[in-house]
Amino acid sequence: QVQLVESGGGLVQAGGSLRLSCAASGRTFSTYRMGWFRQAPGKEREFAAAINRGGGSTYYADSVKGRFTISRDNAKNTVYLQMNSLTPEETAVYYCAASRKTGPSSQVYDYDYWGQGTQVTVSS
Repeated sequence: QVQLVESGGGLVQAGGSLRLSCAASGRTFSTYRMGWFRQAPGKEREFAAAINRGGGSTYYADSVKGRFTISRDNAKNTVYLQMNSLTPEETAVYYCAASRKTGPSSQVYDYDYWGQGTQVTVSS
């Protein structure tokens, strides 16, 4: 089992940047594929980015491709999401998640563990 704690959210102006972090407990972090999702008020949780166990392969939603970068540091048990050129429509709670499955996935049901989320608010 792994516990996930996100940080780095906050208020940013449109066009600005934020870097989210997700710290994982336990010794098995490197065995999990990691993902970032977001959920705006009244909307379903949606996929943003994923990274494989070793960090060499990444996968993005079309809506964030070219602006967001997911990375991980297995020595620090941490996964990151660098977000650039943010828009007000991207105001949401951002969650990191861990999956025991192999292969990239954008599906919520493929992820086994979730953090509590961190709020990102983008002002216009």
